[in-house]
Amino acid sequence: MNIVTRLDDIHKRAKANKWFRYFAVFNRIALAAGFIPSGLTKLFDERFTTLSVNHPMGNYLEALYHTSYYYPFIGFVQVTAAILLLIPRTATLGAVIYFPVILNICILSLAVGFDGSLVTSPLMVLANLYLLAWDYDKLKFILPFKYSKKEIDNSSELIVDNKFPKAFFLGVVATVGLTVFVVYNSYNKKTRNTFKDCYNDCKNSDDTQECFDFCDCIHNQGKSLSVCSEELRKAKEK
Repeated sequence: MNIVTRLDDIHKRAKANKWFRYFAVFNRIALAAGFIPSGLTKLFDERFTTLSVNHPMGNYLEALYHTSYYYPFIGFVQVTAAILLLIPRTATLGAVIYFPVILNICILSLAVGFDGSLVTSPLMVLANLYLLAWDYDKLKFILPFKYSKKEIDNSSELIVDNKFPKAFFLGVVATVGLTVFVVYNSYNKKTRNTFKDCYNDCKNSDDTQECFDFCDCIHNQGKSLSVCSEELRKAKEK
């Protein structure tokens, strides 16, 4: 059995299971709910957050806000992708448009340590990947595989499977838990959204002064996360 046949077989069995279908619908609704509010904010040319411009994310969003029609254009794309996801006939197109946008948000959030989407954006990327996998039968022809006419025409009727896939959903729970754990333990010190929040985190720290200096570096001096993290690391080594 070659890889094409194997993937087709796995996908057909998944498509036949109603619980996988329910999970696809849940992900579409959840992803749409994540983009509509933020997209409308940009579309109406309103500021996305009240973060200080000294904060790495605040600095980025302030600059983005002053990019003329590019800022509302991003909002338009977000709202369009969300609406397309909610319509069964266009859900595949919505997932395709959604993916590069949420991937960019995820990488940005991780790069600057933004609390607002530090955990949610990686989970949204995973949800989007599930939807792309769910529509594998529509997207597979862009993959670098060769398909015979028999494989392309192989469209036998599916028999509905009502069995609850325990292993899969346990894997989903484990993946969510692992994602949260990895994200929250990937930083020596999180920036937080305000100086006060960052400062309060330091009160229970073993390196209180070094932690205070990190908060000052981010929120008052306006340096990048990488620079402030490196200064924190060097201070702890002394």
